[in-house]
Amino acid sequence: MLAFDEMNGAPDDQTSPEVRDGYTAVKRWLDDAPPGLLKARREQAELLFRRIGITFAVYGDAEAEERLIPFDIIPRIITQKEWAGLERGLVQRARALNAFLADIYGPRECIRAGIVPADLILRNPQFCLEMVNQRPPHGVYVHVAGIDLVRTGPDDFYVLEDNCRTPSGVSYMLENREVMMRLFPDLFSSHRVAPVETYTDALLTTLRSVAPQRASADPTVVLMTPGLHNSAFYEHSFLADKLGIELVEGRDLFVQDEVVFMRTTEGAKRVDVIYRRIDDDFIDPLVFRPDSMLGVPGLMSAYCAGNVTLANAPGAGAADDKAIYSYMPEIVRFFTGEAPILKNVPSWRCREPEALAHVLDRLPELVVKEVNGSGGYGMLVGPTSSKAEIETFRHRLKASPETFIAQPTLALSTCPTFVESGVAPRHVDLRPFVLSGADEVRIIPGGLTRVALKEGSLVVNSSQGGGTKDTWVLDV
Repeated sequence: MLAFDEMNGAPDDQTSPEVRDGYTAVKRWLDDAPPGLLKARREQAELLFRRIGITFAVYGDAEAEERLIPFDIIPRIITQKEWAGLERGLVQRARALNAFLADIYGPRECIRAGIVPADLILRNPQFCLEMVNQRPPHGVYVHVAGIDLVRTGPDDFYVLEDNCRTPSGVSYMLENREVMMRLFPDLFSSHRVAPVETYTDALLTTLRSVAPQRASADPTVVLMTPGLHNSAFYEHSFLADKLGIELVEGRDLFVQDEVVFMRTTEGAKRVDVIYRRIDDDFIDPLVFRPDSMLGVPGLMSAYCAGNVTLANAPGAGAADDKAIYSYMPEIVRFFTGEAPILKNVPSWRCREPEALAHVLDRLPELVVKEVNGSGGYGMLVGPTSSKAEIETFRHRLKASPETFIAQPTLALSTCPTFVESGVAPRHVDLRPFVLSGADEVRIIPGGLTRVALKEGSLVVNSSQGGGTKDTWVLDV
């Protein structure tokens, strides 16, 4: 399968490849780099990340050891023109997602209009009954969205999935930039790169904008973490520090008279906004899982009384189900009145008999995903799977077709990547972070580029061995 190369263009015209806009200086830098320089810089980058302590853990790993996500030292370049089109599409997508959530927890006009089947919403494991007819402060459900994009050509970008629960990875976006600026100041100075370090200011502004109406002019914002053993704890502590807010666990908070307070050395302090990095099931043992030791008893009563904002809102995950994803073009049109700017990957809903028959017939060619899966788990990549793996998945599909969708195997674009054998093309995706506040939608230019380090692999997730790159949006 031929893939579009973001530095050199189409792979079927390599007799005289032309370096694409934005990559000229990077190509020259790669050509002129002395032997051993890139390897030495990669080792320095790894040392920096180890000193910083930026690690993650893989759930289910027998050893459960902390790992570094591999960092590739060759930046990914996106021109300002390319970014402008993506930004418009991301803003439109975020507004449609928020409007969709407001509708399914309210009037459900999209169901009555036949846009989305009722059972896909009402039987969705992420659908939160407690949010029915419960409007969040300022009507915002998804304050932080990680919308994953892939590219297949010069002008062809697709949304791969919408992450509306507790999207992670922004700490890598910020740390990748800092490391690149330290290790390659000359390369950095030869480009006008849009800054990403303003993300934390934008996030804090967004969170403060959605404080409850009855909050003071200087609302108290905290970041709520499940604790030290969570796989993304580094990011939680990193963001709290950068935001200048308290990092809290459930035990640090309590509810009194439907108001949330934080325990401090100076006594109880009222909390107005909780940026929670903890799943719905665990936020309040009085409403969700009664065995949860991570949440705050009474938190939902305070939320429903309008005395605290939870970002993202409970039940926001109903919008990032992969079956719902397949309806996003219709959802965008219905709620915005506009044609979708960003395309969806064509999808077959295996719950539909005709689609299931098609998928079973072409299983070795397709990517099959669990509708509630994440992190690269629970999926089949047909072209790179063994016959045994395909047959196992075939049985799973037949047993519960409603839990899967299937998509064509896209030829994801590649970027130059430094691997053991030298500089080689590797497949990438991009996760921009979209911030929706009471006042506006904010997007920091760029995002987290994830790279599949294994040759030929299309799976970029860190839990599956993927790495990351710094993403440069050229400010020209």
